[in-house]
Amino acid sequence: MSEITAPTVYFDAPGPANTARTLEIARQRAAELGIRTILVATTSGATGVQAAQALAQDFNLIAVTHSAGFREPNSQELTAENRAAIEMMGATILTCQHAFGGVGRAVRKKLGTYELEEIIAYTLRCFGQGVKVCVEIALMAADAGLVRTDEPCIAIAGTGRGADTALVILPTNAQTFFDLRVLEFLCLPAPRHPAFV
Repeated sequence: MSEITAPTVYFDAPGPANTARTLEIARQRAAELGIRTILVATTSGATGVQAAQALAQDFNLIAVTHSAGFREPNSQELTAENRAAIEMMGATILTCQHAFGGVGRAVRKKLGTYELEEIIAYTLRCFGQGVKVCVEIALMAADAGLVRTDEPCIAIAGTGRGADTALVILPTNAQTFFDLRVLEFLCLPAPRHPAFV
């Protein structure tokens, strides 16, 4: 039997304090594996700018934002200043419906019942918020035609703000969700059980 050693970094706590290290881990593993595309979730664009500064020169960087109207109608949380900075550094910005939101979220809000995609989202959150977002942005990027489904990419996300999670993913389209593969967990916040804290 052979084995592959791919260490996972566990952060003591979630949050933006881990952003620089997460980007460094993603950069190193992408170079080792020959991965060309890196996805990063960004809300206001602050994490997207940081990722563009660290990665856009050497990788196809795609910054994935919240959909328009996510917080309130007719609004976009990505600031114009951060959008301009991300694009100036050569990264692509993707804004579209969330793979685990959209119409299913409307059903929950209107009828008070959960739909399939939100159940999948809650299941993925068992591994952490960042894991759920990494999987979701890989689906979104595949549906937008910005990543190939036969080439791995790295997806970066966080818990709230910043970045604290990075995965190597073989993306797929939302309609073939069960073909998506998480190939490696590069970094994420350490799971904490109340009995061990």
